[in-house]
Parts: sequence; C-alpha cells; structure tokens
Amino acid sequence: MTAREWVEVAALRDLARRGRTLVTVGDEQIGLFMIDGTVYALRDVCVHKQRSLTKGTILRGRVICPGHQWAFDPATGRADGQDRCQPTYEVRVEDGAVFVDPRPRTLAAEENR
Repeated sequence: MTAREWVEVAALRDLARRGRTLVTVGDEQIGLFMIDGTVYALRDVCVHKQRSLTKGTILRGRVICPGHQWAFDPATGRADGQDRCQPTYEVRVEDGAVFVDPRPRTLAAEENR
C-alpha cells in the first residue's frame, strides 16, 4: 500500500460558505463539496459531457451535473442509474484546512474495504 500524498487545497470556512469550490492540484481540477458536514472531492470535469460539476448543484445529498443533470454520489462517484463513475479523491480535514490526496481512488478499492 502506498502512503497518501496530502496537499492542502482550501480553508474549511471558505468551503462552508458556498458548499462547493473548485481547486487545482497539479494539472487536475477537483471539485470539493460539503454535504451534511462532510467534505467530498470529485474530479470536477463530468465523465458524461465534460461540464464542471462545481457549476452544478447539490440536491438530496447528490452532486448534480449542469450538463444533463446526472446525479453523482459524492462518496463513491457513482452516477444514479448510469454505468459511468466519476473519479473521487481521499479528503482529510485538519485544523480548519482541507487536504486532498491528488491520486484518484478506484471504485474497486473502495468496494473491497
């Protein structure tokens, strides 16, 4: 197992204001979403129509893409009723700062936990 590579990406208080924000780590655009007090990180570019998820909405605990309203589970990246899956990232919140491991998680690894 490889050690996590934590990168500080945002202040928790800033994320709490809007509930979502776009950050860039290296070449990767990552959307941060605060839902029911938990911070999630998904690749910001939708796997379906390449729209920015942070320009969408949060509804009933799902991240809604502004392109064709696909609803993504923020914890797994699964799209409701679809075969496609949005890449997700491990998140850590510490001392008011949000950290992300910039390596996308794989769904298979999450399902085997």
